[in-house]
Amino acid sequence: MTVDTAELETLRTPLLKFARLQLRNDAMAEDVVQETLIAALERPDRFAGQSSLKTYLTGILKHKIIDALRAGAREISLSHAGADDERTDDELFDALFDATGHFRDKPRDWGDPDAVLRQKQFFEILELCVEKLPAKTGRVFMMREWLELDTDEICKELGVSTTHVWVMLYRARMRLRECLDLNWLGQSA
Repeated sequence: MTVDTAELETLRTPLLKFARLQLRNDAMAEDVVQETLIAALERPDRFAGQSSLKTYLTGILKHKIIDALRAGAREISLSHAGADDERTDDELFDALFDATGHFRDKPRDWGDPDAVLRQKQFFEILELCVEKLPAKTGRVFMMREWLELDTDEICKELGVSTTHVWVMLYRARMRLRECLDLNWLGQSA
């Protein structure tokens, strides 16, 4: 099966958006998307047409992102020296609960989750909510839930403890729940 270059160009934007969400670095995102498109063009025979081209390219992109993360772990970044994007996260997290440890506001009824998940707009809003997460928290969430890396691999890549990863994942999920509650479920309320 052949790969249509016009279709590749239309898929470039969503692939780039996905890569930027994970890498939080425009130059690296451009590079991995370019490598993905080149891989598809160099070996069009590997695309058997058993899935959509977008799904096929996203699979390649996931591996390219993992490679970039591994390469980046060997580099020292000075741009984040002294930056602690988790400082206000504790305050935001604590605001969700009352003194007894219960939610201040009861979560809204999500209705039929399967029907919600089928709606394209849900994923667009989820993507926006992930972008609003603190950089490190969002990265851990993306590595775990979208790239499907196991905890040990995330710890190794980021140089953090297992406990820290689980805390960041919990915080990410709580903040995503709150964001979805406001921006997705709030529409129908």
